[in-house]
Amino acid sequence: MSSQKNWSPEAVILLIAGVIGSMFFGALLIGALGALGLTTFKNPDSLAVIILSTLSFHGAALVGAGFFLHFHQVSWADAFGWNREGLGKSLLLGVGVLMVALPVVLALEQASVWVLERLHWAAEDQRAVDLIVKSKSWWLKGYLAAFAVLLAPVAEEFIFRGVLFPLCKQLGWHKTAWFGTTAAFALIHFNLPTLIPLWVLALALTWLYNRTGCLLVPIVAHSLFNLTNLVILFNRPG
Repeated sequence: MSSQKNWSPEAVILLIAGVIGSMFFGALLIGALGALGLTTFKNPDSLAVIILSTLSFHGAALVGAGFFLHFHQVSWADAFGWNREGLGKSLLLGVGVLMVALPVVLALEQASVWVLERLHWAAEDQRAVDLIVKSKSWWLKGYLAAFAVLLAPVAEEFIFRGVLFPLCKQLGWHKTAWFGTTAAFALIHFNLPTLIPLWVLALALTWLYNRTGCLLVPIVAHSLFNLTNLVILFNRPG
């Protein structure tokens, strides 16, 4: 999917509205199933609730992607770029950029935590991180790990780098393309300590997509970033 691809603004609005609507429907469904007495849906940290919650956003994004690409008559291979010439070199560039960005992002996260603690603000982990650390269910840990490495990077990169970034450029909103979409990416993770670090990561991922025109490159970099964080998390003391 070239970063110069022209998308229908109306189709983009429908895609985003569909994903947001799915999120609200998922939340309502979880509440309704819990109210009906289904025990597994009364616990917000249960595997069933987590699966339904993640699929109502990321799963809906991928389903919506199918309709979105069909509307624009773009194949999945062309959209994600796995049939592009020079893919190997582009992926190596992605790994190289990640190796540079990773220590910067991790250092910024530590700095953010330090600043928040000095301000006496709670520097809490992301909910997914908290669940992985505290849950005794290996099924839940395994699902969240697979979700972080496989599903989340594909869905998030498609929405932010593959759709919103080129649309903003297409409309002439170049600053919004670079800084607005990356800020939105950081904000959807709903975690203050990682807000600035994820914004910096998003800028690196956006640069990769803009440089290579291949969505698979930021997807792989994003996936490796999440995998690295999982390794750090599972080896964290305590």
